[in-house]
Amino acid sequence: MAVDLSTTNVLLGIMAVVSVLEALVVIGIGVAAFVAYRQVMTLLQGLESRQVAPAMARVNAILDDVKGVTTKVKEETERVDEAIHTTIGRIDDTADRVRSTMRVKTSRLVGVIRGARVAIDTFLHHHERYQTEN
Repeated sequence: MAVDLSTTNVLLGIMAVVSVLEALVVIGIGVAAFVAYRQVMTLLQGLESRQVAPAMARVNAILDDVKGVTTKVKEETERVDEAIHTTIGRIDDTADRVRSTMRVKTSRLVGVIRGARVAIDTFLHHHERYQTEN
């Protein structure tokens, strides 16, 4: 019995050709993907150099300005806080001095008024007793 392998050989030949074609398609897809990758990277680098880099420079300049303003505001706040504390201390000292000075000056007047009141009270009570005895 003779086996005819011609049909099998034809099918194997077709499969080999299809395999070669598949390999060429995969290689073609790889090359196309690499070319697309290079084009996208070139586009991104151009976009970065034209758009992102100047924007970052402006943002950094703004941040530097904000940092300077923040530092200045902090220094001025500390200066104003110190001035307020100093002023409050002076006001407290002045109030203490005024209070003690007023006490000294008014204590004599209060003493005189109390003495006059006692004298008037004594005179009135003494005068009432004198009239009730007579």
